[in-house]
Formats: sequence, C-alpha cells, structure tokens
Amino acid sequence: MAQVVFTKNLQRHVPSPPVSAPGHTVREVLEYVFNQNPRLRGYVVNERGSLRKHMSIFVDGELITDRTTLSDAVQSESEIYVMQALSGG
Repeated sequence: MAQVVFTKNLQRHVPSPPVSAPGHTVREVLEYVFNQNPRLRGYVVNERGSLRKHMSIFVDGELITDRTTLSDAVQSESEIYVMQALSGG
C-alpha cells in the first residue's frame, strides 16, 4: 500500500497522521484516506473533487499533473506527500 503523509501545517487544522492506503491512482488513495478521516476532504479537495488551488501533492517526489481528476498513477510502494502550496511575492 502507498504511504500518505500530510505536512505539519495541515495537521494543525486536522489531525492526520501518516497512513497506508490502497489504490492505483491518487484519487483512489485519497478516497480511502477521506473515508478514514472525513474532515481532511474539505482541506484537500473542493466540492467538485479537484485539488484545491493552494494544495500540492507529490507522488514519489514528483508533483502530480492531474489536479482535476487526480488520475496520476500510484504504485503499492509509493510515497505520497500532501501539502499546502506557498504563494505570494
């Protein structure tokens, strides 16, 4: 199963320890996590299920490319990091 890690700044709002989750896509993995911890959903994805503007997800060190349907592939040994993106000037 993939290992999903949420950064400390997100954990300040919703307790979200690292978790192992099954799935072949980012969407499948996150749905498993959201079913275990429903409060996380609203922080990570919008009402349409797309990644929120100021969130980023990395799979095995690579930024995902599909922010809408979250179809990026996940392997059973993948490491997924969910974090708030920094913006500003």
